[in-house]
Amino acid sequence: MSAAPQLALYGHPFSSYTWKAQIALHANDLDYELRVLDGEHPEHAEVVQSAGPLGKFPVLQDGDNLLFEATTIIEYLARHYAPSGSLIPNDPDAAIAMRMLDRVFDNYVMGSMQDVVNEYLRYPGAPDATRVAEARGKLQKAYAWLEDWLRYYGPGEQVTLIECAAAPSLFYADWVLPIAPEFRRLRAWRAHLLRLPAVARCVEAARPFRAGFPLGAPDRD
Repeated sequence: MSAAPQLALYGHPFSSYTWKAQIALHANDLDYELRVLDGEHPEHAEVVQSAGPLGKFPVLQDGDNLLFEATTIIEYLARHYAPSGSLIPNDPDAAIAMRMLDRVFDNYVMGSMQDVVNEYLRYPGAPDATRVAEARGKLQKAYAWLEDWLRYYGPGEQVTLIECAAAPSLFYADWVLPIAPEFRRLRAWRAHLLRLPAVARCVEAARPFRAGFPLGAPDRD
């Protein structure tokens, strides 16, 4: 009988932040067990509730260590399981620049996308049109900034903290506000990210749950 993986990730296959941590795990061929948060596994929810102040996932368990927040999980993996600098550069200034982009994707792309989703979750029949428009306006500004930034960032096969943050946020943001044709670099990069093996695994694992997307999942991707 093979030994259980040392690492366990508590989350859900449809969760964007679970994806963020999973992409780092997949890209580095790390063996882990996904412990899904659902009604059939209350013991998983108990671990998540014990890990952080608001009981949010994902949570990484490594022996007696419990870590919450996806960026922190990636930082931990970079230090202990992928020390080559592939996830986060060893150069301090380059690492700072990468962490800045991580915050762009979490706060300005994922955050604005989630604001729209939350409106549809709270008021399925009548989301607040003003709040939805405001959040989509913020997404549009983020798209424009990223389109310009991509002039200096070469899409490749690398999977760094940037790709871990960008792939899930752009995947779902495009469902909330489709990336306009004028942002050709951003549209091409999103498509490239979804083809990366570490990301494609997440896309496929999440496919059975698309009916639960509150705005209605588009028939693409």
